[in-house]
Amino acid sequence: MDQVSLVIILLAALLIPLIMAKFKINSLPTAVMEIIVGIVIGPSVFNFVNTSDLISQLSTIGVIVLLFLSGLEIDFSLFKKRRTALTPLEQKNAVNTPKYSPVRLSVYAYSTIIVLSLLLAAAFKVSGLFSDFWLAAILFGTISLGIVIAALKEQELLSKAFGQTILLISVFGELVPMMGLTLYASVYGSNSQSLWLLLLILAVAALLLLRFKPFFRFYQNINKSTTQLDIRLAFFLIVTMVTVAESVGAENILGAFVAGIVLKLLNPSETTRERLDAIGYGFFIPIFFITTGVDLNLRTLLTSGKTLLLIPLFFLAYMVAKIGGYWVLKLRFKQANALAGTALTATTMTMVLAVLRVAKSMKTITSDQSGAFLLAALLTCVISPLIFNKFYSAEKEDLVKTAVHFIGANLSTVPVAQQLRKGWYDVSMYTNHPENYQTYHAQVPVTLMENFTAQDLQDHGVFDTDILVLGHIDAERNYELAKAAKAYGVLRIIVRFEDRNVLNEHEDELRELGVEVYNTPEANITLLRALIESPSTLLLLNDTENSIYEVRVLNHLYTDVQIKNLQFAQDITISQVIRNRKLIAPNGNTTIMYGDRLIFTGNKQTAAQIRQALATAN
Repeated sequence: MDQVSLVIILLAALLIPLIMAKFKINSLPTAVMEIIVGIVIGPSVFNFVNTSDLISQLSTIGVIVLLFLSGLEIDFSLFKKRRTALTPLEQKNAVNTPKYSPVRLSVYAYSTIIVLSLLLAAAFKVSGLFSDFWLAAILFGTISLGIVIAALKEQELLSKAFGQTILLISVFGELVPMMGLTLYASVYGSNSQSLWLLLLILAVAALLLLRFKPFFRFYQNINKSTTQLDIRLAFFLIVTMVTVAESVGAENILGAFVAGIVLKLLNPSETTRERLDAIGYGFFIPIFFITTGVDLNLRTLLTSGKTLLLIPLFFLAYMVAKIGGYWVLKLRFKQANALAGTALTATTMTMVLAVLRVAKSMKTITSDQSGAFLLAALLTCVISPLIFNKFYSAEKEDLVKTAVHFIGANLSTVPVAQQLRKGWYDVSMYTNHPENYQTYHAQVPVTLMENFTAQDLQDHGVFDTDILVLGHIDAERNYELAKAAKAYGVLRIIVRFEDRNVLNEHEDELRELGVEVYNTPEANITLLRALIESPSTLLLLNDTENSIYEVRVLNHLYTDVQIKNLQFAQDITISQVIRNRKLIAPNGNTTIMYGDRLIFTGNKQTAAQIRQALATAN
């Protein structure tokens, strides 16, 4: 019978995404639908499935893997403060000042949640509806990180400032209640020693981080399909941290979450993360969400009058506890998105289950109260994502074009800047020659500067760009500025070297830094050779309708997909795939992998949209 129930759960996990795609159900995250389906196939409705020891164990692994992947999603680069001054580029493109970073917004927002949760817990205690003040405060402050991540992933928002802000608020909404639950169990439970042993979790995490720090530098050289060393390391970290957490009396999900953070700090490849996502979201996590629904026996819960009274009150408490985040999010994001983000952070389920499990074992909560908390949490999981999907729309800052800054206005750079301005680039040009400024400022945006020192360029925001082109005739100056720009953090730097002697002296150093260099005579030779070997090159270069593009694939919607199955396969021609610095001659059966660089030709109007779709990280 256990196996039959498991088969039904796995069949439901398979059919739910297919049915949602068939009927275009986009308003609810898949995780929420899985909980609802669990209710339907469980004792509440059809009673097809009953939880057994096997299913409970798989469900426990599911929540552990979910919290592990949640820790893996945190973008720690957000905590690195590169600069404090507001640059000209930010003044032009940003909707709000950069002091409202995702980190700062999330801290402010969750601080309001803590305050409101304490006030609501006090209100319930004074009214006599629920007397355990600390337990109520912990429950009201929880956020379901798994459902938030699922909703953000489906909207492709995890790489954007809004998505990272909501993600960090949700991280606090799991981590703080997790720590609060551990302290609650230590103070009011029998295992008081765990309060002091909690530091052991952090110590073991730090030890694992230091021990395996060089792991991903060499494992590619020895990894084979039959070993999958990166996946073995991931599960070693999970089991180790879960074991340590349980040994000191903490929750296993705390250990799993810390294990995810450790692996994230080890800087795994995107392929590793994709495989872990496949294992988690492909098998264990759906079992957890469906089993959660199965365990909610509505027939029993809804027969109690007190439960019926508490459900709407707890639901309102869950929602009101998060409402302060609305005014915090409005500091940076538009009003509709502040409402959408606030609604999404009101979802709660995962930590509620963990908290109630501990509270019931400590006998500090009744079955009626536990059922009311669970059903109210389920309502947040249904209603909050609906509000989020209804009100969210792209932020202005997400639609900003790729910024390209040219240093040097001359016959080599101005024509390129003019062509780029017709596409999805925001071009700015800088010169220190007044005569060049007079010649070109009417054709492209040119800023006249007195000096081209690294400090001057930083002060004027020239280094605050996606792509920096050093097209000045002075090769030595270009070399020095390239190093300064790379130290500042510019992602792409393209440097012109007309003096081959200077290039020979510095080429290896710059290439090691990831700086791209070019020499005009050599570029002309390469072009002429291409015209001789491939006469159609000139036709392609002179074509006003089509052009050559290169894009790095960062959108998971287009990874692990054969070229012939791409939805826009008829609109472009992919001529080369660059993978791990190796050229691959593609055909229709070639599978696109995350991080691949595609060189393709296509219509200038449609190709720009396709390029943006492929490059949108999610």
